[in-house]
Amino acid sequence: MKQFILKVCMMLLAVTVTVACGNGAQKGDNAQEGAQTEAKAKSASNTGKAKKSKKKNKKSSKKKSIFTPPSAGAPYEVLLVAGEEDFRTGAVDSLYNVLTDDVAGVAQSEPCFKVSRINKAGLSKTLRLCRNIIIINIDPGQFTKAKFKYSRDVYAAPQLVVTIQAHDVNQFKRFVSDNHDMIIEFFTRAELNRQIDLLKEDHQMHMREEVRKMFGADIWAPAELTKVIKGRHFVWGRCERFVKRVEQELNIVVYSYPYRDLNTFTEEYFVRKRDSVMKANIPGPTEGKYMMTTKGFNLVSDEVVHKHYAQVVRGLWNIKDYDMGGPFVSVSRVDEKNQRVVVAEAFVYYPNNPKRDYLRKLEAALYTLRLPDELDLEKFSYNLDEIIITPED
Repeated sequence: MKQFILKVCMMLLAVTVTVACGNGAQKGDNAQEGAQTEAKAKSASNTGKAKKSKKKNKKSSKKKSIFTPPSAGAPYEVLLVAGEEDFRTGAVDSLYNVLTDDVAGVAQSEPCFKVSRINKAGLSKTLRLCRNIIIINIDPGQFTKAKFKYSRDVYAAPQLVVTIQAHDVNQFKRFVSDNHDMIIEFFTRAELNRQIDLLKEDHQMHMREEVRKMFGADIWAPAELTKVIKGRHFVWGRCERFVKRVEQELNIVVYSYPYRDLNTFTEEYFVRKRDSVMKANIPGPTEGKYMMTTKGFNLVSDEVVHKHYAQVVRGLWNIKDYDMGGPFVSVSRVDEKNQRVVVAEAFVYYPNNPKRDYLRKLEAALYTLRLPDELDLEKFSYNLDEIIITPED
């Protein structure tokens, strides 16, 4: 009797698995249609939201299926899918040029994304697993205006499948040009949030403890930053190694200084404070040499991080009178509880080699900084708000 019951249970389980896999295969065979359908559902739920507005990143209430495979490809890789006509008219080139524009704040030319281009007919089941997919859909019989729509985890996880639709090629090109920065920011923030999710599971505990002791704050730095150095109101986590026989240094520093007034967040004040802190805490190879900010290369922006103001600065650093330097990203926030500015900064040294992925991995950690008055919040999202590109209806 027990054997008969066990046999029946095994048969029911086999049927369940077959049905689930069959649904997954059918979903894969209808790649483009499935992406558009889910994107329309997302778009419909967001009707009436302003163009280029921001909204809070919300986790989908639908749990990922156990049959969803992991996505393929490295961070900051994008698969661009288009029809033959889109290649001939230049629609593909217009979007490709946006995605491969230079990364801001890096001295040498590096593209924002590594982009592969294929015809829609070549979108195989394997390629559908790519982490970032953009589908160009230009159809005068179906669309009247350009729109940017996306779905999550359609064929794999984590994954974004984006459709950019338009009435004609000229409308498509205008839309892409007008939303140049927003398109780059959309995928960049998605990748930063993916990295933040990874940091949650694996981060440098020693640096986290020192930041908590010194500032009463919290941060998730990458686990490889094993060397932790302390100064006055200053914690420095670093990793020194050789990659393909080239010296590489990855660094995150956290420091603070008193908050005076709104003039604290001018570029001049930031550079003066930064240079003072670095001179005291990051010496060069010989006496009299120290880190300083390279003048004339700073990109300063006012951002919202965890619902509060933050000054984000991207620029270059160098060692005084010494041939050594690289890019940095700095995020400054006000600790209202203690009336001070807390700065989390990442900088990289990797001469004559691409630095984009390393710098952005470190940058993701900067946004995990929780100030003292945020530690006890019951609801706190580490993820950055998404950029939503939706024209007004």
